[in-house]
Amino acid sequence: MSDTQTQNAPLTAFGELLEKEFRPLPKEGDVIKGTVLSVDKGEVHLDIGGVAGGVIRGPQLYQESSLYTNIKPGDEVEATILEIENENGEMELSFRAAGNARAWDTARDLVKSGKVVEVKVRDANRGGLLVTVEGLPAFLPVSQLNAEHYPKIAGGEKQKIMEKLKELVGVTMTVKAIDVDEQERKLIVSEKAIVEDVQRASAAAFNVGDVVEGTVSAITSFGAFVKLENVEGLVHISEIAWQRIDHPRDVLKVGDAVKAQVIQIEGAKIFLSIKRLTPDPWLNVHERYQVGQKVMGRVLKINPFGLFVELDPEIHGLAHVSELSDKPVTDISTIAKPGDIMEFEIVSIDPGEHRLGLKVPGVKGLPRVAKIQSAIVESATGENTAAVSAVETNAANAPAVPTGAASKEELLAEAEKAVEKYV
Repeated sequence: MSDTQTQNAPLTAFGELLEKEFRPLPKEGDVIKGTVLSVDKGEVHLDIGGVAGGVIRGPQLYQESSLYTNIKPGDEVEATILEIENENGEMELSFRAAGNARAWDTARDLVKSGKVVEVKVRDANRGGLLVTVEGLPAFLPVSQLNAEHYPKIAGGEKQKIMEKLKELVGVTMTVKAIDVDEQERKLIVSEKAIVEDVQRASAAAFNVGDVVEGTVSAITSFGAFVKLENVEGLVHISEIAWQRIDHPRDVLKVGDAVKAQVIQIEGAKIFLSIKRLTPDPWLNVHERYQVGQKVMGRVLKINPFGLFVELDPEIHGLAHVSELSDKPVTDISTIAKPGDIMEFEIVSIDPGEHRLGLKVPGVKGLPRVAKIQSAIVESATGENTAAVSAVETNAANAPAVPTGAASKEELLAEAEKAVEKYV
């Protein structure tokens, strides 16, 4: 029978009653409310508004959350219409579909409200933990675990991480839903988000410019974490001291009591500076050092492009490889080693950029093209972020380097050729 014929077919008495009592007429897939009349032999019979009867039976009777397993006559429940009229003249209904729809509605409400819920870990895989929220399967990624449960495995060995995650099966955790997609059947929860909420509230008590006191709680290659009451702040390596340091551990250690200034707040993250609470030694650098002055310095570090030299605890300088010898230098370690005390001559001072250039006395230095070449190398290695602008500014003035070079790679290649011709 065609759809047109179905629409024009005479209604049964049951259909006429439905059309009279329900405006608009319910259709398959709708969720309706009813009162439980009886629970017997794997069937639940409902009264639908006093004008129709409905039945839930077989696999449609139950669903994951056990929401409807203890129902009794008189309870008001929701069910989804599977069929308007079955062979017995009743609505064929489903608790499973209605309960599932309700569960996804609840999941969306959890994401929106940020409500915290407790879950028990059912299983684990390489990506995280499997849990259940309101009858729905949910996923807790490794990245969303808090510090207590995060698998701290040196080297990130996958098998050991998996073993650590398996140890959490059966553990009850407090989480919040952070993402939901019913179409993709995806529900993501997080432990870390709860901690971040607390930290965000704690961070709100601080203002940029505040001077705070705390204890160094951890040290990494990029900085040091400082414990401040209920939140941690980060002191980036560049904000620890005015002079250049190779690693934060050279200046700080876990447990040190420090005083710092709040320089930035981003949500739950607080960024601190220790050095800004002390005067910038570069502001009066000209009172101690002048261009052309000969000074003694201690070699701190050797790089392919030169020597980092300590003139005093606050002022460090760079002796460029082109300023170490008038002959080509293939191995800087033949000229100096870390810890060596040498005499240098100051060739430039830039207080604004905290830079001081040095050379070995008497060295005339290679042409500027070599410095351009080195500046590119410095920039590529991240040692000198100002190098690129210096290259762009000076490249056109270096006669040995074609100004038409379209890229740093081409400029480097031309610089290498020019240096080869010179030497």
